[in-house]
Amino acid sequence: MSRLLGGTLERVCKAVLLLCLLHFLVAVILYFDVYAQHLAFFSRFSARGTARALHPAASSSTNCSRPNTTAPSSGLAEAPSVRPGSTAPILPPCPDSPPGLVGRLLIEFTSPMPLERVQRENPGVLLGGRYTPPDCTPAQTVAVIIPFRHREHHLRYWLHYLHPILRRQRLRYGIYVINQHGEDTFNRAKLLNVGFLEALKEDATYDCFIFSDVDLVPMDDRNLYHCGDQPRHFAIAVDKFGFRLPYAGYFGGVSGLSKAQFLRINGFPNEYWGWGGEDDDIFNRISLSGMKISRPDIRIGRYRMIKHDRDKHNEPNPQRFTKIQNTILTMKQDGIGSVRYQVLEVSRQPLFTNITVDIGRPPSWPPRG
Repeated sequence: MSRLLGGTLERVCKAVLLLCLLHFLVAVILYFDVYAQHLAFFSRFSARGTARALHPAASSSTNCSRPNTTAPSSGLAEAPSVRPGSTAPILPPCPDSPPGLVGRLLIEFTSPMPLERVQRENPGVLLGGRYTPPDCTPAQTVAVIIPFRHREHHLRYWLHYLHPILRRQRLRYGIYVINQHGEDTFNRAKLLNVGFLEALKEDATYDCFIFSDVDLVPMDDRNLYHCGDQPRHFAIAVDKFGFRLPYAGYFGGVSGLSKAQFLRINGFPNEYWGWGGEDDDIFNRISLSGMKISRPDIRIGRYRMIKHDRDKHNEPNPQRFTKIQNTILTMKQDGIGSVRYQVLEVSRQPLFTNITVDIGRPPSWPPRG
């Protein structure tokens, strides 16, 4: 009987001992679990404090600015942000046929066109009329040169239509308005020579030059404003001429030459004061230099002209026909190498760079008849 009672007491003691051991193990497990949770909590709190110390603006609930972003404009891709000290991303080459072109455009000159509106429509254009595509690397840097005087009304329409066109064409470009000072006879070709030289002074990387009258607006954005292997004539179908080329040697309105091509023909003639003749002289220079003029398809090279009254100081040059016949004799002496002028003012506007110049006075013509 005593042996049976002793065996029962031994089993009860073992059971109690096991129960105590189990309780101890559970307590140890719970202790370490709570300790781990507290450690994680304080680690997170410490990390937040460090982040706030390093970037106080980022932790503020009232400051939601993103300093390294650029505002997208007209559906173009946003430029990738670059952190200070990091390497700028390498962008792919711009496509030869940009995907965002519209094609045939509706061009009208009746709606009011204040410069403030044009500026709002082109937020990606920098001061001076400079623009670079944010999503690709263009093959050329294009300077658009406009001979100018007393055509502010035309300029607003030109900027309104051309900036979006050039941006859709993925061009790296700058707009230069070469303003002739004074009221003497206008000299378009000499102003174009001045524009070529002054644009290169601002940016020596320009390798393509588009020479455009301020009253001509393209009606199709597939007429790409870039330079090729040959000088290019863009405005081949103007509404003024019934959307056809007026004659085979016509090279007026809007044309483009690379830097090498322009220097090869010694630029444009400087002695065509008044209306007419300089375009034919340029055509002769290109032919004498062994180059041929390229043109877009006539359906793409359509332009609308803004109607205006002819400037009374832009009368026809009475000696233009004689000069055209002597291009082979005057080409080497009269051109970019002999142009003389004085820059009076350079003003970088939000949409273009205005360069006012004094190009001198025309010679006294002998009386007619």
